[in-house]
Amino acid sequence: MTRFGTVLFDCDSTLSTIEGIDELAREYRDQIVPLTELAMRGEVTLESVYGRRLAIIRPSREDVERVGRMYVETLVAGAREVVRALHEAGVAVHVISGGLRPAVLHAARALGIPDGRVHAVDVYFDDAGRYAGFDEASPLARQGGKAELVESLGDLPRPSMLVGDGATDLEAKPRVDRFVAFAGVEARPHVVAAADAVVRAPSLLPVLALALGEADHYPVATRDLIVAGRVLLGEPSSLPRDSATP
Repeated sequence: MTRFGTVLFDCDSTLSTIEGIDELAREYRDQIVPLTELAMRGEVTLESVYGRRLAIIRPSREDVERVGRMYVETLVAGAREVVRALHEAGVAVHVISGGLRPAVLHAARALGIPDGRVHAVDVYFDDAGRYAGFDEASPLARQGGKAELVESLGDLPRPSMLVGDGATDLEAKPRVDRFVAFAGVEARPHVVAAADAVVRAPSLLPVLALALGEADHYPVATRDLIVAGRVLLGEPSSLPRDSATP
């Protein structure tokens, strides 16, 4: 099996079990949740709903920080162990998210991922901490933006793998060597159908097995995690569709 040089993770419903925008929208759930689902299923463009959702919610600085803390509290099982083992193996780990950067940074820092490898949407506040807009030029706030972002990162260590659950993640598939659909929180049929590999377990341990290849080359602790990940990849539909270098 191939050992990957770079692994890029989505945040919402991949590193964390929540969708941050929906948590911000507790008072507006009837308006916001359907918009999020339409975008994640690819039925509407992301840019048609991104600014609209924030204009409805108008989250304060404290609201965004609260979601950041929730990300940390709701990390998917195995996330810490997987990122630590990837780092120890010399794999470059990035987060690519359409979420708000201050919140996503909470999750990334809890996992030991450097700020410079966290790619999300900047949000602005006034001196009182009230919402003042977002970075409308960010590629991550529009359709096809994750593909743009991956391309902008230049020569990442290869081969590269992207792990995510949504339509915006799937759009970046042509820019990486393997796209892994994480269906352990939300299984989106069209994303699963188009993926190179699928993780159906509610754990990220299978990602380690997919990313590092043969367990024999690693320390005992990492080998044990890889073996556990392989057990969770027990469904034939979860295994890579080819084992050659992409």
